Amino acid sequence: MIRVGEIKLAIGESETLLKEKIRKKLHIHSADIIEQRIYKKALDARRKEEIQYVYTVDIKVKNEKKILEHTKGKNITITPDMTYYFPQGKSSLKTRPVVVGFGPAGMFAGLLLAEMGLCPIILERGEEVDKRTKTVEDFWQGKGLNSESNVQFGEGGAGTFSDGKLTARSKDIRCRKVLEEFAEAGAPAEILYDNKPHIGTDKLKEVVKNIRKKIIALGGEIYFESKVTDFKIIDGKIKAVVVNESERINTDAVILAIGHSARDTFELLYKRGVYMEQKPFAMGVRIEHPQEMINTAQYGALAKKLPPADYHLTYTTSKGRGVYTFCMCPGGYVVGAASEKGKIAINGMSEYKRDGINANSALLVQVFPQDFGSEHPLAGIQLQRTLEEKAFQKGEGFAPIQLVGDFLKGEVSQNLGEVKSTYRPKTTFCNIKEILPEYMTEALQEAIVEFGKKLKGFDREDAVLTAIESRSSSPVRIVRNRERECVSVEGLYPTGEGAGYAGGIVSAAIDGVIAAEKVFQKGK
Repeated sequence: MIRVGEIKLAIGESETLLKEKIRKKLHIHSADIIEQRIYKKALDARRKEEIQYVYTVDIKVKNEKKILEHTKGKNITITPDMTYYFPQGKSSLKTRPVVVGFGPAGMFAGLLLAEMGLCPIILERGEEVDKRTKTVEDFWQGKGLNSESNVQFGEGGAGTFSDGKLTARSKDIRCRKVLEEFAEAGAPAEILYDNKPHIGTDKLKEVVKNIRKKIIALGGEIYFESKVTDFKIIDGKIKAVVVNESERINTDAVILAIGHSARDTFELLYKRGVYMEQKPFAMGVRIEHPQEMINTAQYGALAKKLPPADYHLTYTTSKGRGVYTFCMCPGGYVVGAASEKGKIAINGMSEYKRDGINANSALLVQVFPQDFGSEHPLAGIQLQRTLEEKAFQKGEGFAPIQLVGDFLKGEVSQNLGEVKSTYRPKTTFCNIKEILPEYMTEALQEAIVEFGKKLKGFDREDAVLTAIESRSSSPVRIVRNRERECVSVEGLYPTGEGAGYAGGIVSAAIDGVIAAEKVFQKGK
């Protein structure tokens, strides 16, 4: 097939015109095009007066070789082979591999192991997704936190209660494998070609359930409400895991995909001699604006004809500290995401249609090991806990909120303006400056003003800030070697966001795929 890029359609033009545009670009007849499929679709909104969609299309044509010989241009190439190929050979593992955690990394590690015939045992401390959804909804209605099953823990991981973004910069062929599996499991077909694909919380719940069913059909076993409470390590090798302080599962291979919020598990691993180190991460707040304002700022007069707009902003402060927006959720909601009692942690989510009245985004400040206050490997976790506890105390159990204008002046807000908070369960007005470290407050104040120059209205006085966004990534890295094994424990494979090696659903899933390959290859 031939891949043709830079095919442009104006807003409102039908995709049925793609064939004619390709025909003209290649100087061929319509009858010469046997088949076509969209490989990539992106919205180019750099110039508001000329917003357009840009396509890359794969086509099957007559006389392919002749057409390639007579057509020059960097946007016309042979379509590369995007097929994922499993490792060759036969694995001779003496025990069944165990996967700890069923977020994106654990899910795809388990799926690959099952597809390769290794019949994995997958252990997830939280609940299966339907039961988990009820538990989370109860929490958002103020009925109390389940510290073992919540927005962080349970089937699908933290990503299940998010926007389900599938963006990834990786050129790894495994990325296509991940997207195809999501699509096969019920995700919208456009994730295979949209430049900024997303699934949405509502659809993602069914997708993860269908992947679970596929793993089981292939011989894997998945156990929910099954927390790993110990790791049996002998002579530097993993020999077993203990579940719920009672059941022992013997194994020579454990893929550790615990996510970035499994703080008690990190503490256990540290006690068992697993080598880990501090890692930079980021913390801050969530900011909410009217989605209509973001649409107008990004698209101008065409705003009503286009999908809900997003944004990504970065800034380096006068003191050299980075501030950036993260996990921006168009038409979304701000929600409670704590996993420990007596603490406040927040996150953002959107459903597939992104039809909520507000846009929200994390507004994060870089945090470095020198900010942790200790050289202990888990000092970053302690910093998170300290700030989450402070937010809980200042808000008297509710999430602290403050209007941007008041935050910039250091005053406690008295009333909401046009922008209404979407946070659940409840909020209270606070001075967020009294919760965050001074370096973080200063960086946010400086960045908000600068972001207002880049995106009209970003610094509007009645935009709502909610604290604290503390779970953007892991403050810990479990050090591993080139074979993806922990440097201090043979047979233990730290994987995904929690281990410090990924930064989103797709990158975590890819890391899980590679971990499964390494387990298979070690058993050969």
